[in-house]
Amino acid sequence: MMLIPSINQFEGVIDNSYLADFYTDPKKYSFPLQIYLLNQRFRQQQQIIWQGKGGVQDRTIYEDSVFAKMLMEAGMMEKREYETYCSMFTSLSNFMKIPNLIIHLDVTPEESLKRIQQRNRECEKTITLEYLINLDKAYQEFIKDISKYIAVIRVNWSEYKDPEELALMIKKEYMSMRLIHELK
Repeated sequence: MMLIPSINQFEGVIDNSYLADFYTDPKKYSFPLQIYLLNQRFRQQQQIIWQGKGGVQDRTIYEDSVFAKMLMEAGMMEKREYETYCSMFTSLSNFMKIPNLIIHLDVTPEESLKRIQQRNRECEKTITLEYLINLDKAYQEFIKDISKYIAVIRVNWSEYKDPEELALMIKKEYMSMRLIHELK
């Protein structure tokens, strides 16, 4: 089994200078946060490509659009800011390589909130169940749409699984997937 190196072992919360501000005032900081994240994900993806060894990201650049769209629809980002974000994403996408696979760790908004509360990060204390429900809805739509272009494996993440066992299960499922469909 080939191991794929990871760019970041953990979510980059410490280095994100916008995150705490976003949770304090989402309307003011949603656009700068999304641009910051878009830049970070693009850099991560380019690093993976330049290394030529493959890689794993905790969140793909494509998923950031889920947050941007949700923020715009919730009135926390202006439409023109969202359009600017989308335009920038489109420009960057000319230099991106589409991933072979997206693994979606599926968990309910209620379980997400419970885990956020257990994690006890100061900057996340204002996250509401309503926000997570909206995010889950946006993610379900994203998964449905992106699966037309990129293979997606959904993993029920209600309970944590052994990482080695999960990796083997994902590899087995990925190897069994075929993108050939026949019409008769």
